[in-house]
Amino acid sequence: MYSYYNENTILYFDGEYLKATEAKIDLYGQSLHYGYAVFEGIRAYKTEKGEVKIFKAMEHFDRFKRSCELIHIPYNYNNEELVAACYKVLELNNMEEAYIRPLMICPPNMTLKAASESHLLICAWEWGAYLGEKLLRVMTSSYQRPNPKAFQIESKSSGLYVNSILASQEAKQNGYDEALLLDINGNVAEGPGANIFFEKNGKLFTPPPGNILPGITRATVIELARELGIPLEEKLFTIEELKQAESVFYCGTAAEVIGWDSLDGQTFPKPWTESLGKLLQQAYKAKVLEKEFKREAKVA
Repeated sequence: MYSYYNENTILYFDGEYLKATEAKIDLYGQSLHYGYAVFEGIRAYKTEKGEVKIFKAMEHFDRFKRSCELIHIPYNYNNEELVAACYKVLELNNMEEAYIRPLMICPPNMTLKAASESHLLICAWEWGAYLGEKLLRVMTSSYQRPNPKAFQIESKSSGLYVNSILASQEAKQNGYDEALLLDINGNVAEGPGANIFFEKNGKLFTPPPGNILPGITRATVIELARELGIPLEEKLFTIEELKQAESVFYCGTAAEVIGWDSLDGQTFPKPWTESLGKLLQQAYKAKVLEKEFKREAKVA
């Protein structure tokens, strides 16, 4: 099993820096019993100049705050101070490249009332690309993305990720690398922890907000596509349309940018090395490392 901490690991909890082995939470908390919590996933990189930089830290904490507000968890923090706390956690753990996890949890309360107070944890660990480096064999999940009318779908809430665990586990039990979830209307939504893009006729397509968590990496990919002059459209599309794509990729903070090999056993015709996804994968890596990106050749 992967070890996220050891006896020397330091984390931030409610304004203090503590050893992970000594930090405690209450077993009667709403977060533990009902999944009533909010989290973020953020990455720090060692840039080309040798500096440790947290990628889009303020954007992540702005979303963190909004997620809490959407599900009525008190948020009594200054985001600039929380960004500084993240850098301090990296420093105390001698980390240059790491995955950072802020988590807002709620205290003991066995009722279903909204929380009146909250507690903040920030921890970090070294973590490679979540979905690995190889092209993914993806399966259409039997699980759907939850109904937006049943939940604040754009809140990065802990309880919502049971849906992601079920979908991802189903795919792995069936011999695939990852799952793809549809929305309640049968349109393509997203992966268990990543957004989706596909390429067709020199253009990129991605689902619009509404049934997805509109990721910060997703927004970065859209920015990069515009900078590179790649046409892009946000639209609803079906599995049948997706299977006519030339290439497909997932993106997310944990996964970064990772291409697909196949969907439900059907491979995509364009070689990944010639795809717009590969180009954006390279551009994304250059951006987080603050390297100059030179487009060497036009993608076929």
